[in-house]
Amino acid sequence: MNAKNNVLMVLTSHDQLGDTGEKTGFWLEEFAAPYYQLIDAGYNVTLASPLGGQPPLDPKSAETDFQTDDTRRFESDEKSQAVLADTTKLSLVKADDYAAVFYPGGHGPMWDLTHDQHSIALISTFIEQNKPVAVVCHSTSVLLNVVDKDGIAIVKDKNITGFTNSEEAAVQLTDIVPFLLEDELIKQGAKYLKGEDWSEFVVEDNGIISGQNPASSSVVAKRLVNLLTK
Repeated sequence: MNAKNNVLMVLTSHDQLGDTGEKTGFWLEEFAAPYYQLIDAGYNVTLASPLGGQPPLDPKSAETDFQTDDTRRFESDEKSQAVLADTTKLSLVKADDYAAVFYPGGHGPMWDLTHDQHSIALISTFIEQNKPVAVVCHSTSVLLNVVDKDGIAIVKDKNITGFTNSEEAAVQLTDIVPFLLEDELIKQGAKYLKGEDWSEFVVEDNGIISGQNPASSSVVAKRLVNLLTK
């Protein structure tokens, strides 16, 4: 396996939106946009999730209002749908086999990937190996429990973005989510940055590329491709 041509994409396996009885999961645009950016740039993309198999899609992200060229492309792409339906179990994945990792958002990662020990170890290894780690929207939460070899949070003193408190309030989930991402990043010592709500906003610092919201997912992927081709 030629690691330099391979990119890992890690999706959530969590499908419950707190105790609301509603479904959550990964956000379609945040998967489809980077997936096709990477595929079109010639990379082999491996999909993984904590439980393996079909990761749950946030049903809201498939609604008409949230469709993009990339999501429409995916909906007519049976081959890629089959790949998504058969993700690799995260515990079987090794960082050595990949040049970078990308985490799509959606609310799901806040419940599982934030605390998943395989994910935490994987990110730690990518950073130790100076390989890019890309996150967007709520998946910035996957960085919260990762520490360096000295036990210091990897987000400390780094420029990082993710879904804002005001964006969470706008979707009326402030009291549903397990924590507010903006607040947690600041608590960990991150230099939290943000743009206007729902606008494209991407930050890059020492190989960690982060995007604020769904609109930022394509740019995060472009920045990742740029880093990989340097």
